Amino acid sequence: MSSEETAGGTDSGGGETAHENARQAVVTVDADDTELGTANRLDAHTGDGIRHRAFTSLLFDEDDNILLAQRSPDKRLWDTYWDGTVASHPVQGQSQETATRQRLEEELGVTPDQYGDLQVTDRFEYKRHYPNEGVEWEVCAVLQATLTDRTLKPDPDEVAGLMWVPYERLHQNPHWYRQLRLCPWFEIAMRRDVE
Repeated sequence: MSSEETAGGTDSGGGETAHENARQAVVTVDADDTELGTANRLDAHTGDGIRHRAFTSLLFDEDDNILLAQRSPDKRLWDTYWDGTVASHPVQGQSQETATRQRLEEELGVTPDQYGDLQVTDRFEYKRHYPNEGVEWEVCAVLQATLTDRTLKPDPDEVAGLMWVPYERLHQNPHWYRQLRLCPWFEIAMRRDVE
């Protein structure tokens, strides 16, 4: 689900390099989101997976439109799917709010002076397999904020496209958006009452 889940490359000798996720860690948690320790990020997203902490953050404008972001085609999991605004994993010792602020700035160029009401509004556990590639098994926090300044500077390595959608229409009529191929964690967050 993270911004760093991109396809591996080759080293200068022509062999496969270790996937960059293998150099990172995620926070492992129980079903109540109580921290248990850390795990290798690639291990957490392969095989049967390891339950870990994650977040999805939904940005709204002042007219109640939600900003959807299309994941880069270079992502290892759910490449080119449409997501909520940003999604990733906090590192050990990092709050969901701090991690969200970091990803908003890194992926979209959105700074804290463009919003002021960032807060956790929901949390859920889910597990989904991505055929032949990996798995997401996460306790996912949902954070929301309202943009008072819609200026965006998306990183093309992270974001393939952006779309503002009337939230009420999306929430009430998700079948209208089936052609978008929504990420599973965003579909769950969207079906729940995020008000």
